[in-house]
Amino acid sequence: MSATKAELRAAVIARRRAVPARVRDAEARALTGHMVGLGNAGQIVCAYVPVGSEPGSLDMLDVLVADGVQVLLPVVDGDGPLRWGAYVPGELVAARFGLLEPAGPTQPVEAVADAATVLVPALAVDRSGVRLGRGAGFYDRSLPMASANARLIAVVRDDELVDELPAEPHDVPMTHVLTPGGGLVAVGTGE
Repeated sequence: MSATKAELRAAVIARRRAVPARVRDAEARALTGHMVGLGNAGQIVCAYVPVGSEPGSLDMLDVLVADGVQVLLPVVDGDGPLRWGAYVPGELVAARFGLLEPAGPTQPVEAVADAATVLVPALAVDRSGVRLGRGAGFYDRSLPMASANARLIAVVRDDELVDELPAEPHDVPMTHVLTPGGGLVAVGTGE
């Protein structure tokens, strides 16, 4: 692997920005369709609100809520692990880094341990489960607190599931990847 993480990040972000809005919208609809049955009623799913050219939409979260899933969204509070807040449709507020966060009270960083599934933003994922994030490290500090039985699902575009990415010791491997065309696919040690 010759490209650095910084070079890979820049390349993926540039490709994403070049994707026409109609293609992004079609991919978001496909990802939303894959959310049906992703969680069971009463389960907790930690998710996120896609921003900018990230694949997906708020509709993905609404499908989970309609299935009776409790959706928790990340709240960036300093530079430590993420805090979590309950997703209530129509009640998100603008936050750091252009994110949308829950308006209500937050739960502690350990709330991720109760999640059956964690949807994780990613720029790319390889077949062994290595995730290329944006580089701020929020998920690297938060995912070690997830249950060992939780599904860690990176959400990416179809061409962002790749054969190999550079890995570092602190990287938490994904168990699955979710793409518009491929749906939910096990990677690494995922079943």
